[in-house]
Amino acid sequence: MFVPLTIKDHLERADLVYGNRIGIIDEPDQPASPMVDMTYGSFAAKAKAMAKGFEELGVSQQGRVAMVSHNASRMLTFLFGTAAWGRIGVPINFRLNHEEISYIIEHSGAEVLIVDPELEDTLKEVKVNHFFSMGSDSDEILFKAGEPSPWVPDEDATATINYTSGTTARPKGVEMTHRMLWTNAAIFGWQTGVNDRDVYLHTLPMFHCNGWGMPFALTAMGVPQVVLRKVDGKEILNRIEKHGVTLMCGAPAVVSAILDAAAEWDGPIPGAGITRIVVAGAPPPTSIIERIETELNWEFIQIYGLTETAPLLTMSRGRSEWDELPTSERAKLLGRAGAPALGVSLKVTEDGEICARSNHVLKGYWNQPEATNEAIRNGWFHTGDGGYVDEDNYVTIADRKKDVIISGGENVSSIEVEDTLFAHEQVTEVAVIGVPDEKWGETVKALVVIEGDISEEELIEFCRTKLAHYKCPTSIEFRDELARTATGKLQKYKLRAPYWEGHDKLVN
Repeated sequence: MFVPLTIKDHLERADLVYGNRIGIIDEPDQPASPMVDMTYGSFAAKAKAMAKGFEELGVSQQGRVAMVSHNASRMLTFLFGTAAWGRIGVPINFRLNHEEISYIIEHSGAEVLIVDPELEDTLKEVKVNHFFSMGSDSDEILFKAGEPSPWVPDEDATATINYTSGTTARPKGVEMTHRMLWTNAAIFGWQTGVNDRDVYLHTLPMFHCNGWGMPFALTAMGVPQVVLRKVDGKEILNRIEKHGVTLMCGAPAVVSAILDAAAEWDGPIPGAGITRIVVAGAPPPTSIIERIETELNWEFIQIYGLTETAPLLTMSRGRSEWDELPTSERAKLLGRAGAPALGVSLKVTEDGEICARSNHVLKGYWNQPEATNEAIRNGWFHTGDGGYVDEDNYVTIADRKKDVIISGGENVSSIEVEDTLFAHEQVTEVAVIGVPDEKWGETVKALVVIEGDISEEELIEFCRTKLAHYKCPTSIEFRDELARTATGKLQKYKLRAPYWEGHDKLVN
């Protein structure tokens, strides 16, 4: 017997088994009217009503619907209201600017764009068939009574298109199938121990690789999901204390915010002894891992992956064999990217690049066959990350072969930033690199050769008018010349080297 694996499976199980349980606790402080605490039964009904709304707007199955939003219950509903009835969701990074979002809408062919009210003024001129600002007024159009047309389940159908910044100036749309999302959620949930006694806090942006797939695993297991709109260390601790949170995910910058807030917290740290935090986006320093265990008394879990892999490739989680080790030794072991997840095969090429095979590697880049063929060769996905596998079969990420910087968990294309700086008439040469940063892991630094007189602040502000702010340089250094090969190519490894002295890995 063959039963297709689809996103709807998770929603149907939640409705069937946990229908009377409060499943979604919305962010109370948001510009859109909060959706009152929903049971999983009412959540399933909302998702179905959204699917009916899209149908009445004329969006056919496999048609694309985009949303740009901070974390919100409507965003969670969108993840199911699109894919579970055969449409394709396009969750978009709310940090991108008007031009970048316009490109994604055009490239994906999205017919509907739903935006956070905070972003309405910025995005209202984006060209799209149907534009909605989230809230009670648009709810009347987006949520309709009645049965949506049935969809014939197809696990190989595209469920979401997630745009990622890689080495190119334009983002690429990662096609994720129902099978990809299903297997990632099942394995991720299993290996992190998701169960119906958990309470989850959405500290990770839901747009980011579909919240890494956690919303699907959580829904299937009836886990109450607490929505946090924006990251704030003290507020995270407040929510953990109020709701009994046991699990969350985030980039190293989220961990830093929590640790800073914990240092000023009055009383016992919420979640001590019961909370586990899954960290990805960049490998955190071992000192941070130690502080999570000693100052917070939380369990630290690290994963490694990419949007193209849905994302789970490896997991580093404490083992019984390590229980008696000193905290510093355990932190070093946990600092590795981890062992391959179930169903994942990894290899390292002769030049040190990590390649992967699994059930949740991307179907392809949307309408970009050449980029797909470059990424998937001879049955292996090429990650662009350099690393090695030790004697325990654990992976360590040591370098980034692609020109991509990961700052606060967000990918930044160095080429895109260079192109932007080159557009300034006084810039004659530029090289953009990532440099270590205690809070963000890495930050963007530009090494620039100019003609005439212009300040660092003026060039940074120039970038801010053209790029999302997280992509802009935090510092600019003026040089007389940049190191190049005999054929004129920039030698970025030489340019980076002084800033990475003392680091055993070239990623942070």
